[in-house]
Amino acid sequence: MSVPMLKIGAVLSTMAMVTNWMSQTLPSLVGLNGTTVSRGGTSERIALYPSPEEGWQIYSSAQDADGKCICTVVAPAQNMCNRDPRSRQLRQLMEKVQNISQSMEVLDLRTYRDLQYVRNTEGLMKVVDGKLKVASENPRSLNPKGFQELKDKVTQLLPLLPVLEQYKADAKMILRLREEVRNLSLVLMAIQEEMGAYDYEELRQRVLLLETRLHSCMQKLGCGKLTGVSNPITVRASGSRFGSWMTDTMIPSSDNRVWSMDGYFKGRRVLEYRTMNDFMKGQNFVQHLLPHPWAGTGHVVYNGSLYYNKYQSNIIIKYHFRSRSVLVQRSLSGAGYNNTFPYSWGGSSDIDLMADENGLWAVYTTIPNAGNIVISRLEPQSLEVLQTWDTGFPKRSAGESFMICGTLYVTNSHLAGAKIYFAYYTNTSSYEYTDIPFHNQYSHISMMDYNPRERVLYTWNNGHQVLYNVTLFQVIKTSGD
Repeated sequence: MSVPMLKIGAVLSTMAMVTNWMSQTLPSLVGLNGTTVSRGGTSERIALYPSPEEGWQIYSSAQDADGKCICTVVAPAQNMCNRDPRSRQLRQLMEKVQNISQSMEVLDLRTYRDLQYVRNTEGLMKVVDGKLKVASENPRSLNPKGFQELKDKVTQLLPLLPVLEQYKADAKMILRLREEVRNLSLVLMAIQEEMGAYDYEELRQRVLLLETRLHSCMQKLGCGKLTGVSNPITVRASGSRFGSWMTDTMIPSSDNRVWSMDGYFKGRRVLEYRTMNDFMKGQNFVQHLLPHPWAGTGHVVYNGSLYYNKYQSNIIIKYHFRSRSVLVQRSLSGAGYNNTFPYSWGGSSDIDLMADENGLWAVYTTIPNAGNIVISRLEPQSLEVLQTWDTGFPKRSAGESFMICGTLYVTNSHLAGAKIYFAYYTNTSSYEYTDIPFHNQYSHISMMDYNPRERVLYTWNNGHQVLYNVTLFQVIKTSGD
């Protein structure tokens, strides 16, 4: 009697696994889990923010190590997508899968419980069966005492009857669920056939078109206020404890090269990798030998040129990679150098060059500014200082800093437990103290720079090259639906 019950349990378990697979696979199959577009080594993430009644809600984030480009958009509550019959069909399909999954879980739990009861009564049934056989072969052997014992045993088996009735009902439910699974399978097959109707070249063209529209959308989003930093994404472990690595920060740009500069003291060797994937694997690179050594790790690549601080000076050098020549060099007037006003970790980090959506910047300090951080916006061709701000924040108290949308964000330490502690807004010449935590996984950051093209933070952390996605707060008003 227990064998059929075990078979029912096996059927239920198998159907539960099939349904679980469907519930996990269906969203990615029909595209309900977001839109993913890949391009060589970068990703952008857009996900929106205030109430749906106000407009589109967007978070902007950036690159991960897998090279996936993700766009997630939450539209206003009343929109065309909700009225699309295909969208409604897919939502109904998802609801059916969820309902079947829940029914399967209930059946599986009930089957397990009842099977335990059947197993526990199996020994009792064998005893009753043996006594009945003896009584049928020799009726005179069944005395009053034996009859009472047999009656008591049968009474103990009576609770098994409702269990069997429940199994009859469950068997009907299994047939119904089997039919629903069959219908869902037909729908999934139709979806698969529809997806398979497009050949590879057509799908590739669609991906390229979507990628172009995504980048266009990213640029239209404009600037926002930093509200969060993701968990770290370790791209590679290479080089010494200190260094810098970067991609071109110019917007727009199709340049996928990656540059790596190991060390902070008198270095001259720059490694140039063809793509992010090549950098991750440590292959397909060329070497540039700079005519002048660098100081610190505050270098930046902007529109195909490397901007860096010349060793033992406050001179900024613009080195063009393709021509392998210095295009211009200029002294940053009054700027401290040679560990006069470094970040808290030292390393000749007196002058930090960076770029954001608004252009090229230098972060440094001077003696007249009493060691407080100074921000200067630079003209990329001549390196002339266009405008300068005194933030009032002591540079030696800063772990690192980076610019996003004309705002300088400063960390309070380069060690574990660091957070983004201070923000200075150049558009209003005002500041505020912030509390934006991030995970300093390898406990010693010697370089942290924002890339506006990819909307990601590049960091060099104790010999590890690490990325952080950033979340920017912004509101985009929409009209109508």
